[in-house]
Amino acid sequence: MKAINPKRTASFDVDAQYTFTEECPDELPVAGGTEIVSALNEQAELACIRIGSKDAHSPKAIWVADENKPMFAPVEGDNVDIAWNQHAVPGTKGFELISGLPKPIDYDFFVWKGIELDLHPYGACYHDLGDKLSTGVIEYLKLNEIDTVIVGGLATDYCVKTTAFQLFNSGFRVIVNLQACRGVSQDTVSTAIEDMKRAGIFVVANTQELRKFD
Repeated sequence: MKAINPKRTASFDVDAQYTFTEECPDELPVAGGTEIVSALNEQAELACIRIGSKDAHSPKAIWVADENKPMFAPVEGDNVDIAWNQHAVPGTKGFELISGLPKPIDYDFFVWKGIELDLHPYGACYHDLGDKLSTGVIEYLKLNEIDTVIVGGLATDYCVKTTAFQLFNSGFRVIVNLQACRGVSQDTVSTAIEDMKRAGIFVVANTQELRKFD
C-alpha cells in the first residue's frame, strides 16, 4: 500500500457527539460511542489537517419521530427519508463533542449539518441527500492538496459510511479506522464494511494498522 504522507493526509472526526452515545439514552445511543476518542486523536497525529462535523438539528425538524410518526417511518421530502428520534439539538449535551476531542474552533475545518428543518443529511460533505450542495469540505481538502483522508466517528453504518463514500467519489484515497468508529448494529456495520471495501475504500481495524501504510 502507498505510504501515508502526513503532509497530504487529513483526519476526519464524523459526528463524534454525545447524542450518539449511551450518555444520551433518549436520543440515538450507540454502544461504546464514548470509547472512540483516543483512536480519533491518534489518527489525527498521522495527518496535517483535522476536520470535524456535527449534526445540528432543530426539535421542529420535519423528520423528528413522534407518536404518529415512529422511528424509521417514511418521511416525505426531497432531503429527508425516515423519522429519527430528536437528537443533536444545539444547546443540549447531545449536541456537544465527546470529552477529550478538540473544540470545534480548534479544528482546521468544521461542518454543522442538518440545520434546516427539511434537510437530514448523513454525510458531512453535502447538505442534501443528492450530493449537490457542498459543505465545502471537498473543496477545502483539494485546495490544501490532500490526497488521503482517514475517517472515524459515529456511526459506522450511517454517517461514517456516507462521508467515506462522498470523499471516495471525489477522488480521495479513503481509509476508515474501525477503532475510531462504533456502529448501530452488527448486521448493518458488516454490510457497510463490505460495501466500502468493494468500492475501493480501505478499512482497517485499528490505528496500528494505519501505521503499516507508512
